[in-house]
Amino acid sequence: MEPGPSAPSRAGTAINTITPYLTKMAHFSSPFISTFLLIHLSAPIMANFGGSSLASQTMLLGREYYQTSFGEKYLVLAPIAIHTTSALVKRVIKPSRRISSLLTMTGYAVMIFFLPIHFMTHRILPASPEAPICEVGPSELDYEFVKFGLQKWPWKSAFLYGGLVLFMGMHMVDGATLLWNTYAAAGSSWGRVKDSPKKFGLSGMVLGVAVAGLAAVAVEPPLIFSSTAKRFESVFLSSWFYRL
Repeated sequence: MEPGPSAPSRAGTAINTITPYLTKMAHFSSPFISTFLLIHLSAPIMANFGGSSLASQTMLLGREYYQTSFGEKYLVLAPIAIHTTSALVKRVIKPSRRISSLLTMTGYAVMIFFLPIHFMTHRILPASPEAPICEVGPSELDYEFVKFGLQKWPWKSAFLYGGLVLFMGMHMVDGATLLWNTYAAAGSSWGRVKDSPKKFGLSGMVLGVAVAGLAAVAVEPPLIFSSTAKRFESVFLSSWFYRL
């Protein structure tokens, strides 16, 4: 009687079977996240041309994609959850790259630190019905809110916004390079994109323009009532980071 496969070999077979699916889940969720990011970054970019007013108008238009009952759940949060979960599970069972790689480090920086603080501060905490926040509505949560944070806590806000834009942008560019080389390079006259600092050139310019837009917003005079300013302050101070 032939002996059956050992437990380690069965586990190895299962891991080898699951890993390609995890890879596809991480890859195919990426375009949804990139689309959201590009739409979201369009608002601070437009601030260079029309200040916080144009940035707010652009953001409100973008919310028609990413902040509807369908869009937020299925075009933003679900892809982020799928991307993060599949990457983490793959990291645990069969890591394919060093943890010190640019793609991995930027992904962890965004998901563990920058994105949770940003999401809590700009989406969850403003919705609190408790006084003095009293549920800051979407129409109030425009670039005056961003401006208030930049002016009240300039170093903390600059660090959070700048870090989120920088690390998310680098992760997106490195990930886009990986997707291109995996799925499109073979059939393209452009061929594979090599790992080179040059590939970050154009993206760096775009991200720089976005950061410049935030800087333009920060130097504008505030255009909110004192009562609204108190509600904004309460939102920020509900975050552990702004209480430090």
